[in-house]
Amino acid sequence: MNDPSPPPDALPARAPRSLIVHFAVDSAVAFLGLVVVGLIVGVPWGVTAGVAVAIGAIACTYTRRAEIRALAARAQAQG
Repeated sequence: MNDPSPPPDALPARAPRSLIVHFAVDSAVAFLGLVVVGLIVGVPWGVTAGVAVAIGAIACTYTRRAEIRALAARAQAQG
């Protein structure tokens, strides 16, 4: 019973997502978090969006590096 195929729950290897995708997702998450606070405090929408874009620009490099490390660890664990 030496089946060389990977187990059915194993994920296929893939390249990390682009920096633009990380920027968009990080900005959206920051915006949603800031909207909650902004509605309570009364911060204008434009300021909230600007701060969210700044946070997304800073965070995207860190989240992309984390994804690269996670994909490498997953590939190493799968053999």
